[in-house]
This record gives sequence, structure tokens and C-alpha cells, in this order.
Amino acid sequence: MDREAHQAVGHQTGCSPDDARSVPRRGRRPLVAQAFRRLVAQAFRPAEGRRGSPEGLRYRVLVALHLVLFLAIAAGAGAQTTVKLATLVPEGTVWDKNLKQMGEEWKTATDGRVVVTVFAGGTQGDEPTVLRKMRLDALQAGALSAVGLGMIDASFNLFDVPFFFDSYDELNYVADKLTPVIRKRIEPKGFVFLNWGWLGWAQVFTKRPVQTVEDLKGIKLYTSSGNDKMVQWFKANGFQPRAMAMTDIMTGLSTGMIEGMPSTPLAAMLFQWNRQTPYMLELGLAPIVAGNIIMMKAWKAIPDADKAKLLASADGVDKRLREAVPKLDENAVAMMSKNGLTVTKAVGPEWKTQLDSLAKTMRGEMVPPDIFDLALKARDEFRKKNPPKK
Repeated sequence: MDREAHQAVGHQTGCSPDDARSVPRRGRRPLVAQAFRRLVAQAFRPAEGRRGSPEGLRYRVLVALHLVLFLAIAAGAGAQTTVKLATLVPEGTVWDKNLKQMGEEWKTATDGRVVVTVFAGGTQGDEPTVLRKMRLDALQAGALSAVGLGMIDASFNLFDVPFFFDSYDELNYVADKLTPVIRKRIEPKGFVFLNWGWLGWAQVFTKRPVQTVEDLKGIKLYTSSGNDKMVQWFKANGFQPRAMAMTDIMTGLSTGMIEGMPSTPLAAMLFQWNRQTPYMLELGLAPIVAGNIIMMKAWKAIPDADKAKLLASADGVDKRLREAVPKLDENAVAMMSKNGLTVTKAVGPEWKTQLDSLAKTMRGEMVPPDIFDLALKARDEFRKKNPPKK
């Protein structure tokens, strides 16, 4: 009789629990709503010929169990959080692969409650556009360079200070010290910081050879749009900055609007900028730093029990990129050199004089003084613990 009762309930609802589980999550809601209405009606209607009988009791128990099952399915269908994440990094690169791996880990760790879709290659626009879309909830997350992150909070501009860092180990040490402070700074602005992502170390790629400061001042030099203070500093010191979106660099090089730009070797090769800039000034300006952020609204929609697992997965992206990117950057120089890239060395003391001047200007102007001082303290701590080998 139990089997007969179970079949009767299945007949009344129009589907079995197995049928419900086989329906894709996005299609469950109409099914659940229809079945729920049938079950409620059935639960409050006495079974004909079974009033007060053991069979009638079993029947009611099974109806109640089906109600609980379908309510659970309905709750699961409504709890999914979709995160659309945009980035400029080209599809198929180490950064893109790591972001997609993180997305798969988030889905697995939450049993499908959080689903991440990665839009790579600038398909959602440049970084200011991505930020606008995030604030409008058209996107929920972004993997942005320090330029884009600096539009959220000026503390990220610290990583653009020329010659501030001497090595990746030093960079990692300082970044780890700054991370809790930066997280607190951006949360009131509606963002949650997930992880860092290194892009390499900036050199200067140009259409013609550059070795001295005067050589560089003769070049129309790309600088990122949205950072007017940096543009003004370049102009005030005799350079020729041309502010534009990163997505317009290839067009600028092809048309002569720009004749050079700071870039990591790996990025220059992947974006194929090296085809227009056959010379690389090995200057070691600064690390190119990125970070992965998510909107606070989307983060709050995720159950608290899941968040620790998601942050651990994001931290895995950070660790993998710290290990992979420096090696890839070195390999990129070797590969481009085989294809005609000429590497030049900086000549003259003016480089240090000019760039030290920029660094001093950036404190308080482009980098909050407390962040600059905290980073300087952490950097000096690292150097004290790790003196250069003689």
C-alpha cells in the first residue's frame, strides 16, 4: 500500500522527486510552483474511502514528505548567486585560466550556489566601463589592474611608484602587509577585495631605441586615461604623455598617436604590442599589479558559511600567479628577442633623479600618506631581514 500511495501522490502532483531533480535549476521554479499547489490541495482533501484508516495515514505522511521535498527544491532554486566577472586579460592566458579555475572551484565548493562567468579580453569594455557596469549591477566582479583599482581607492597607486620595489619577494611582503588595510578602505565604497594578481615587471617598449631620459622625452608616451595627476606630472617634467584606454594601445601604435609605452614583457607579447615596438628599454620601472574585486551587494548574497571557502580559492589564484608570472615574463623576453626585439640599457644618472622626484611627488598627491608610509615601513622591514648578498 505504501507503493500505491506513493504512486498516487506522484500522479496527483504530475511528477516524482526524481523528475524534479532532473529538471535544470533555472527551469525548476514553474514546476515547483505547480506541484506545490497540487500538493497543498491534496494534503487538505481527505482520501476517499480511507478516512481514519492506516492507509489514509500513510497517504498523508507521504504528501507531507513530498511537500518538504519540493519546498527544499524551491529554496535551492532561489539561492543561486550568479557572478559576472570582467577583465582585460586575453582569453586563454595564465590569468584567464586561473580566474576560470577559481570559478569552477566556487561552483564546486558551494554545490552550485555560486556560479562565476568570466568575460576576458576586454569584451565588457575598458576598466572605467567595467567599474560603471559593476556599480549598475550589470557585472558583479572584476579583475582590474592597479589603474582601475586606483579609481576605487588611491591606495592602489602605491604600486605605480617607480623603483619602489627591488624584487618580487619584496613586493609580496609589502602587499601582504597592506591587504587587510586596503580591504577595510574599499568595503565602505561597496567593494570586497578578493586577491592580488601579478602581471609582471614594467619595462619601456618603443618604436625607436631609447637609453637616456632625453631619448624618452622625445617619444609620445602612452599613459592610462583617468589619471590626470600622472599626466600633469609627465608634462611638467618635459615628457609627452598621451592618455588613452589600454584597449586603444594597438590603434595608437599603428597610427602613430603613441610611440611607446610601459608594459610587462609578457603583456607586450600577448597583446602583440611588440610588433609595433621592436625596442625594449630594460629599466625595471615597477611591478604591474592587479586585483580581483567583487561588489559588496553580490558578496552579501552569498551565505556566510560559503565565504571562507571562496576566499581560500581566491587566495589560490594569488599564490599560483606569484609563482608563474615571473618565469613567464623572463620567457617572453627570450621569445621576443628571437623574433627581433632589441633590448637596450638605461644610460645616465638622470633616470634615478627624475624617477625619485616622481616618487616623492606621489606621496600625498597620488598615494595616501598613511598607505605610502605603511608600505615604506614594510619594505624597510623586509630589506633589514633580507640584506643584499655581497
